[in-house]
Amino acid sequence: MRHRNSGRKLSRSSSHRRAMLRNMATSLILSEQCETTVEKAKEIRPVIEKLITKAKNGTLASRRNALGFLQQKDAVHKLYADLAERFRARNGGYTRIIRTRVRAGDAASMAVISLTDRAVQPEKA
Repeated sequence: MRHRNSGRKLSRSSSHRRAMLRNMATSLILSEQCETTVEKAKEIRPVIEKLITKAKNGTLASRRNALGFLQQKDAVHKLYADLAERFRARNGGYTRIIRTRVRAGDAASMAVISLTDRAVQPEKA
């Protein structure tokens, strides 16, 4: 039974899954958009939402928590200097997931996850 066990395992160990979420969150903050599978996009969404909400708080403790998770100073700087100010008036819903195509190799459903204030045109397959 999976009582109180939230989240997908994504066929990875817990350390690999945490590292993958870290890398995806960092790249999403820096580039504001990335293409991944639908399942991974759904898993990264709450991580990004919580990071942006903490960045809107703007305290030193929340900045250190974000640095402990992201482990890249330029990503934390962009999160606090740019994204926190951009989403100051918004109460959640900072990301969107747009399904784009089916990957040819393994038929996985692909999606683009991006920040909501960015205009995204999905690629035509």
